[in-house]
Amino acid sequence: MTGARASRLPYPVRPIQDILSRAARELPGKVAVVDGDRRFTYRELDDHSSRFAAALAALGVAKGDRVGIMAPNCTEFEIAFFGIVRAGAVATTLNSAYQQREIAHQINDSGAETLIVHEALEGMAEEVRDATPGLRRLIVIKPTSEDSESFWGLLENAPARPPSVSINPQEDLAALPYSSGTTGLSKGVMLTHHNLTCNLEQFTQRPGEEASYRRDDVFLVHLPLFHIYGLQVLMNAVIHVGATQVLMGRFDMELFLNLVSQHRVTQLYTVPPVALGLTQYPGVGQVDLTSLRVGFLAAAPCSQDLQDRVSQVLNCPVIQGYGMTELSPISNVDFMEADRLRSGSVGPAVADTEERVVDLEDGVTELPLGEVGELLVRGPQVMKGYHNNPQATAETITADGWLHTGDIVRMEQDGNVWILDRKKELIKYKGFQVPPAELEGLLLEHPGVADAAVIGKPDVESGEIPKAFVVRKSGMDPSAEDLMGFVSGQVATFKQVREVEFVDSIPKNPSGKILRRLLLEQERARVAS
Repeated sequence: MTGARASRLPYPVRPIQDILSRAARELPGKVAVVDGDRRFTYRELDDHSSRFAAALAALGVAKGDRVGIMAPNCTEFEIAFFGIVRAGAVATTLNSAYQQREIAHQINDSGAETLIVHEALEGMAEEVRDATPGLRRLIVIKPTSEDSESFWGLLENAPARPPSVSINPQEDLAALPYSSGTTGLSKGVMLTHHNLTCNLEQFTQRPGEEASYRRDDVFLVHLPLFHIYGLQVLMNAVIHVGATQVLMGRFDMELFLNLVSQHRVTQLYTVPPVALGLTQYPGVGQVDLTSLRVGFLAAAPCSQDLQDRVSQVLNCPVIQGYGMTELSPISNVDFMEADRLRSGSVGPAVADTEERVVDLEDGVTELPLGEVGELLVRGPQVMKGYHNNPQATAETITADGWLHTGDIVRMEQDGNVWILDRKKELIKYKGFQVPPAELEGLLLEHPGVADAAVIGKPDVESGEIPKAFVVRKSGMDPSAEDLMGFVSGQVATFKQVREVEFVDSIPKNPSGKILRRLLLEQERARVAS
């Protein structure tokens, strides 16, 4: 179904770095980024990125090369991203909470030969050198340029002009973020320059809608830039319209609220766990939040009740949106106007995006409006495919361009979509995707485990938590604490198993596939009772 929003065709065909070049030309002296006590104008952001591109080229980074970025939110992350794409290379962003195994997987799978890493994470990066034979160099983000091979050292000594690289925006990749699949480790999502620039137009420029991005807006960027939500919906989108970003690192509710008040933040993009925290934080009523004109929730399911409660706390409309890394990432955004806002819904599709709901069993038969099925999406924001994984690509994108989201939805007559569940069995912990198969594989490495299954247990604060069902080996008696500790040493914090239940057997189908749905239904029945 299409038609809720007017078409914006044709979309400009241009590299993603053009958004920064244009902002620097039109708004050279405007503050682009507030990063603690540092301020960077659009001209400075542009100049630094050009110099960093030149520095990368001098090191031998060429068109199509993969360059990793592993850092918390900081201006250097943004300079690095635009420097990488200006050099014609592809940015692959690593979760700064990753452990060695996860870092090694992404570096090896992406083929990254260069990793830009914050000094706080340098030790972790060094520890994976033996497991990443293709990684040739680390560029460490330090506060000064005294080290000529550090981030600022390279930038300071580089030519001012970036290399001249020919980009085909519709074919060449700009970003290679990693998204967890339903089996095994995460997969590289190939996003072209055109995927990114089209999607920016689709969700920032919504003519006649109050929630469109404006040049005089101020956005708090507390969501991690390594995540597609932070990278595109915040960093790139804010630069695209020439607004201002206020960066925030580790989350703290008091600091979060103070930054909103101090910098007069106008649009608050966040996730349901933070929204829940806002409704429970005792000091929220004493903070001046009158600058806010709209709140936006995405990355995890959010109930109508929570959406309405956080709207009351913020004293402004709060809307939901929907997307995924494979969609660059936005496909749906609700309206903030009172007569069109549908609380609990993620709204209709953005411009030039087709959506349909198909039968959950065959994945093909289109269902009438109002019936429950899987959401399929087609539009210019659909990824090119999964890196080095043609089978997964073919399973996700049909021959005629429809992307299977794996999400179970209901679509109404007006095009509004309601997210009900996930056909895929990914666990969403505080907005992060956790593949159960990865945790099951780790549990099976424990000498005391005979079999295991992991599901997402509903949780008020986190959305879902990873819960493991474990069959002990005969004669062995590992405790729940033993197993949770075993896993926690090998994965990022958000992937850690939070609960263990010991069982006699794991339900499976005749071919041996774990029937997680049975365990999930059993768990939900317990929670409901």
